[in-house]
Amino acid sequence: MISDTYQENDPVSISSGMLIGIARRSDRYVPMETIASGLITTEAGLKGDHKGSKFAKRQITIMAIEDWHAALVDLALTSELSLDLPWTVRRANLLTQGLRLPRARGAILRVGDVELKVEAQLLPCSRMDQAYNGLRKALHPNWRGGLACSVSNGGVISLQDEVIVLHHPPERTRQLP
Repeated sequence: MISDTYQENDPVSISSGMLIGIARRSDRYVPMETIASGLITTEAGLKGDHKGSKFAKRQITIMAIEDWHAALVDLALTSELSLDLPWTVRRANLLTQGLRLPRARGAILRVGDVELKVEAQLLPCSRMDQAYNGLRKALHPNWRGGLACSVSNGGVISLQDEVIVLHHPPERTRQLP
């Protein structure tokens, strides 16, 4: 589910944006379920998502719609097809719009009342190439694959919540192996 207020050509900010998608999956290899709101806890991440309670530094994953579109443009340049893959193919929990996500460990984000700490760049796995050949490589540059976060303060989030960068350390980039 993507918020009805999403506009593809909206400007991008370095300090605040909007939550336009929330998704979870109850187990490995099952499709993502999009929801309009969800509970995030420090113990389990997004309620109903199987990963949050297993990985303390990957309780919540976040991706920006602008980064997803940039990856699809790169893929379209190497293909004869017009690509319109849903963002849930990436298997991220949260989708933002209008915010350039920080590309640094230790950055702090607030989504509604929830506070998240960026733990790592979310590196795309081989399952991305199973969804579409070349997607893994297209998602890798500039942290396009998103962020892996731990939950500092839990709460309820909803589509159209404001997403704010509270702390933005110097940026870092990892190279694709």
